Amino acid sequence: MLCTRLTNARFLTMDPGHPVAHDLGIWRGRIVGVDDAVTSLPARETVDLGGATVLPGFIDSHVHLAWAGLKARTPSVAPCERIEDILAVVDAAARLPAPPGAWVDVAGYDQRALGRHLTAAELDPVSHGRKVFLMHDSGHACVVNTAVLDLLPDGTPHEDGFLAESAMTTARRLRLPYSQEELADAIELAARACLDEGITACAEAGIGGGLLGHSPVELGAYQLLRDRGRLPLRVQLMASGDTLRPRAAHADDGFTQALDLGLRTGFGDDWLSLGALKIYTDGGMMARTAALTSPYEGTSDNVGRFQDDPERLAALIVDGHLAGWQLAVHAIGDRAADLALDALERAQKLWPRTDARHRIEHAGLIRPDQLPRFAALGVSAVVQPNFLRYFGDDYATVIGQERAGWMYRGRGFLDHGVALVGSSDRPVTDGSPLRAIQFMVERASTSGRLVGPDEAVTVDEALRAYTVAGAHACRWEDTAGALAPGMRADLVVLGDDPHRVDPSRIGDIEIVRTFVDGRDARAGG
Repeated sequence: MLCTRLTNARFLTMDPGHPVAHDLGIWRGRIVGVDDAVTSLPARETVDLGGATVLPGFIDSHVHLAWAGLKARTPSVAPCERIEDILAVVDAAARLPAPPGAWVDVAGYDQRALGRHLTAAELDPVSHGRKVFLMHDSGHACVVNTAVLDLLPDGTPHEDGFLAESAMTTARRLRLPYSQEELADAIELAARACLDEGITACAEAGIGGGLLGHSPVELGAYQLLRDRGRLPLRVQLMASGDTLRPRAAHADDGFTQALDLGLRTGFGDDWLSLGALKIYTDGGMMARTAALTSPYEGTSDNVGRFQDDPERLAALIVDGHLAGWQLAVHAIGDRAADLALDALERAQKLWPRTDARHRIEHAGLIRPDQLPRFAALGVSAVVQPNFLRYFGDDYATVIGQERAGWMYRGRGFLDHGVALVGSSDRPVTDGSPLRAIQFMVERASTSGRLVGPDEAVTVDEALRAYTVAGAHACRWEDTAGALAPGMRADLVVLGDDPHRVDPSRIGDIEIVRTFVDGRDARAGG
């Protein structure tokens, strides 16, 4: 007997052997069959979906759940566009009751609307004797007051309180880690927001260190949720590259650095597992720190920056490969992509791994000559289409007309045989897969500006980026990404078929229900 039969729907299975179905059977959280294989079987529950369209649950292959949940509960200066308005928010936040020594956190900072960065001197009068930390929306920079600057090690680079990349990390390390309880609450909040957008599984892009780690024991917060039955979707965790430590392993093992106990990609189960090793090479385009081969438009010498000495970054990539990890290398600018591709090529020569499935996260600006290298190395491109949907006008301006068509590519990757994987980088921007899919098809920003229109893909190709390709990038292809026998019963019920509506309406399609393990995961959530 089936646990559940879903009927009267248009199931877009993403399974080439049976691409469209009308019935689907579920037993103990798994799909047992579709159409004639299940239509006549008895079921404890039959759910009539009223002609809705059903897809495999969306997979967001690059998110920051803890940061997203914490940000949602933090005073924000968005969408303030005047310095005096931002200072008023900081003033109010600094006056809130807090334990002795507590920092003032403020989210939503973005200098682009202001035309310049705030300064420590401007923050000081509204700090009320407390340490103030304004997080840049990109996650790659912050502005702090003098009370924080006074605590930084000598030589920490900053511009009147503005700290970018490794300098921001130095400031974050001054603080006590978040507690596991606090992180667990934040993760659950963000995960439930994902469910509302049809996401049933995601990859948390860096815990325990790096730019956005919140605690050296951050994995424990996810285990805490799992133990208490509060983890509402499936999560794969990327360990930050700087969590590797020199280990005196057996010489035959071939590696010199490892996570404690030799843990690596693949440890865990269907609900919570270790994924790729996350390695940052450069900054972000929003903060003008993505590493480019030619300067940003309007500047003579700003080509962004690397997170560390390029040779050390390359060595970390090679060490991660030799330790058996899948690698997720953050590389937004084309100069950073060169570093990543060179290091991955070197690593594969030292130890050829045919199914390493290394990924380049963002791949924000990729030159035509770099596309064949992605393909030759079998590297996936994990892109964030909503970056251009919301920031495309700005990015196209600072990159310039000649390079604008190289940003967050779609067609270029697919035509070269490179796996195109969809993601959001939540909470940097909107996490909705459907709005991202709309951009991938239209290549239009919210203002209507076309950004790299030659990089547009079909609706089906965009859907694959958030289902089949996401599952493969996260090594879930045997259990997720399609509606087929043996797969997990994770699916999203849509109010319309993305193939049948005008592309401009895809992002507005209603998420009717989200199923995880064959159960409506949003009911009562």
